Amino acid sequence: MSGPSTYEPKSGFTRWLDKRLPIIRLGYDSFVAYPTPRNLNYWWTFGAMLSLCLIVQIVTGVVLAMHYVPHINLAFSSVQRIDRDVPFGWLIQNIHSVGASMFFLAVYIHMFRGLYYGSYKAPRELLWILGCVIYLLMVGTAFLGYTLPWGQMSFWGATVITNLLGALPVIGESIRNWLMGGFSVDQPTINRFFSLHYLLPFVIAGVVALHVWALHESGQNNPTGVEVKSKADTVPFTPHATMKDLFATTLFIMLFAVFVFYMPDALGHADNYIPANPLQTPPEIVPEWYLLPFYAILRAFDFNIGPIDSKLAGVLAMFAAIGVLFVLPWLDTSKVRSMRYRPAARQFFLVFAVVCFGLGWCGGQNPGNILAKSGDFTATLTWIQGGQVATQPIEAQSAAQWEEAARAAEQGAQGAAMMAVTRSGATTGTLRAVSGGSPQTRTVRAATTDELETEISAVKAEVGSAAPFFTVERYTPFTFTVTRLAQVLTLYYFLFFLIILPLLGLRETPGRVPDTIAKPVGDGQTQGAA
Repeated sequence: MSGPSTYEPKSGFTRWLDKRLPIIRLGYDSFVAYPTPRNLNYWWTFGAMLSLCLIVQIVTGVVLAMHYVPHINLAFSSVQRIDRDVPFGWLIQNIHSVGASMFFLAVYIHMFRGLYYGSYKAPRELLWILGCVIYLLMVGTAFLGYTLPWGQMSFWGATVITNLLGALPVIGESIRNWLMGGFSVDQPTINRFFSLHYLLPFVIAGVVALHVWALHESGQNNPTGVEVKSKADTVPFTPHATMKDLFATTLFIMLFAVFVFYMPDALGHADNYIPANPLQTPPEIVPEWYLLPFYAILRAFDFNIGPIDSKLAGVLAMFAAIGVLFVLPWLDTSKVRSMRYRPAARQFFLVFAVVCFGLGWCGGQNPGNILAKSGDFTATLTWIQGGQVATQPIEAQSAAQWEEAARAAEQGAQGAAMMAVTRSGATTGTLRAVSGGSPQTRTVRAATTDELETEISAVKAEVGSAAPFFTVERYTPFTFTVTRLAQVLTLYYFLFFLIILPLLGLRETPGRVPDTIAKPVGDGQTQGAA
């Protein structure tokens, strides 16, 4: 893409070095003379921000590793010591923890830009796949790092995720036991997580080098999706793209600094400031915000799919949500790259972006929270006021004949106003029957099931002394919960990639795109052929 090198050494030393190790030539060709499409906008500056984030995470992580103690009894205290006693430890720790969120914020914008402008299409399939590999490694690294402070959310997050991996068929149990180093989250687990968390950023750096290499081979995409055809379509990377990257990255650093100095804990979870306690489960176990959409997809499967139980279905869907990105270049059948010229695809993409935000919101909520319902939860209690209670023992010849014996006892007390059978053993029980008195009923209503049970208990306490026992009939209205919303959003997530994009590519009539980047397309009249 960049063509023959235009670098010319100016001094004897640079000529000597260029013949033996042309590293200066490589840098010049990659970041100075590299031909860049002239119409790139600020959405293309997030690659520079991601490079900055990776360097910051590696440098601060190495420093933190010098003071961190990977031991279940000392890890939490060592993090507190870094914050309180190590010179500038609070700053390094804040930069590292906030940096993870900034890293994911930039990478999500980078990915959405690639989706919108079709940067995954030929000849950039491998470039996109390497980007997906980087993202997958980032997810793994972030999860491993989240467990290292060994707070309540760290410990229970590690417990939940490792147990979910055990649901995978054939290999799941082996992976789970290897990660945990045993049959539960303990000292071997934190040793493994610390080692992997330290290693993976360097693996990410290696894949980033391949990503940049693939970018320079295939060339950069641009907002029009039109390939560069002549030198008139490009400008040198420096100073044009460099200054734009520098300006956008400066704004990004300012946002980064606001969180580091003023809101370092805003993106974390309060329970992670409580030391890990294996005997006390937090009320809600949630990952960091950047993993919430996939956590929502995992929890959306609360039902079995044939022979696949709900736990395995959720795990498979969570991995499939990332895996579908790897095959996206072959799913989108449109010959036009940029959604700027695909009005229908643009509308579906905007819905897709809203769906991703919605999944993130669902992942942070209690899955049973009710968003809408057709009415109140009601219960009708029935009892006998002032009746006489007769007790009759029930004995069956065997456990298999218990139901028959209970029915016979009930038939013998048909004249009773109310009766109840209590089973006390495999073959024994008691029939209580009330005769006489007057039947009483009361209906209670509540907005939630918990409030309904409170109302039922209050009625029982009020009339319990006058009634030997109650019957309670509950009515549950139709409810639309967070889980149901997550299921709808998950369905659209997969439909967008597997159905919508392939069909749109075959059926949609795109707008006309320009022949070349150099031709202006801003007056509402496109030029050239589609």
